[in-house]
Amino acid sequence: MLTRVTRDFGTARLRATTVAIDDPGPLTRFLPDAEPGCAFLRKGEGFVGIGELARFETDYIDTADVWWGEVASQIDHDSELPGESGVGPLAFGSFAFDPDRSAVGSVLVVPRIIIGRRGGRAWLTKLGDLRDLHLPPVGEPPQSPSLQLGTGTVTQNEWGRIVARCVELIRTGDVQKVVLARDLVASGTAPIDLRAVLLRLVELYPMTWTYLVDGMVGATPELLVRVANGLVTSRVLAGTVSVDPDHTDPLAKAAQLARSAKDLAEHEFAVSSVAEALAPFCRAMNVPDAPSVLALPNVLHLATDITGVMDDGSSALRLAAALHPSAAVCGTPTHLARETIAEIEHMDRGRYAGPVGWVDTQGDGEWAIALRGGHVRQDQPERIRLFAGAGIVADSEPCAEVDETRAKFLPMLQALGLE
Repeated sequence: MLTRVTRDFGTARLRATTVAIDDPGPLTRFLPDAEPGCAFLRKGEGFVGIGELARFETDYIDTADVWWGEVASQIDHDSELPGESGVGPLAFGSFAFDPDRSAVGSVLVVPRIIIGRRGGRAWLTKLGDLRDLHLPPVGEPPQSPSLQLGTGTVTQNEWGRIVARCVELIRTGDVQKVVLARDLVASGTAPIDLRAVLLRLVELYPMTWTYLVDGMVGATPELLVRVANGLVTSRVLAGTVSVDPDHTDPLAKAAQLARSAKDLAEHEFAVSSVAEALAPFCRAMNVPDAPSVLALPNVLHLATDITGVMDDGSSALRLAAALHPSAAVCGTPTHLARETIAEIEHMDRGRYAGPVGWVDTQGDGEWAIALRGGHVRQDQPERIRLFAGAGIVADSEPCAEVDETRAKFLPMLQALGLE
């Protein structure tokens, strides 16, 4: 197991101060161009983190949860907004889909400065040096990348054949659903400014959770788990149809999706896996009998919001560890689906389809699934890998699954100026 801490507080205590501020405007404008930055945003609300006070690199979410619990216990927090979920020191994280098979490790980052806005309130949190409690300067305007799109680990046609092979395995074996993914690579001659990518995603997909953590950037519609003041929420998405508003009727597409036996079965697998994983942590749960249809500019999803009342006070990170990977991003049964992915997918997903989000010192937090995104490695700043996946079941058709991944690549292609 890989574990590396770039700063260890030892027995020393750390001071943090949170002050209320006037509405700062778009939070993305504070992301720095010369030092690390993090973001987790939706509908104009959320957080940006500036700088890096501490960094924990590991393989497993459980290990990160223990480390953050120890760090959080050493922080003395003076706040003008006491008791508010998400207000104060935070850790932003991005975790590998399959840490046992990935060369890309997981990371938890504690920023020096956090600017947040929620429910009509805005605040500034600083850790460490507290002499200046004013907003930091606005960063330099981000530069949109100039990139060329190339193929990924396999070609589109090769991936279609992988889907066909997966359908055969499902029809003749014990696995019922497998979520397969593929990648594309875009590259240029200058380092990619991920702030520009994030800003474009925020503009185009405000209803999603847009994220930027340690080279991972994207706009995901799927919330793995939210913990806030003892309440738990998880949004399950499975079952997808692409839409083109200029050439298709979205209402007709929605009706088609809601009646699709294939998509409904795929969705039921995903809902069951999340509900079963959440049950040990909740004393009461609500699981809707039927999904709704979530409309995004490029696709429609079957969606179910599961809610619960916490029973044991576990942190959001602990629940994320219990829920990941769900059937929505892996398959059913989980262990067989993960083995099938490792056998036939032919690529390292890294942190794609892994949890991405934040946790506060009380254990509240939001962890989404890193979908509709890409990854830039520190040693290859001019290159970004994009990812898209599709749930494969017994009656899946390879051409339709290829079309679904094309639709799911669209947000990042738009954000990169490639569509």
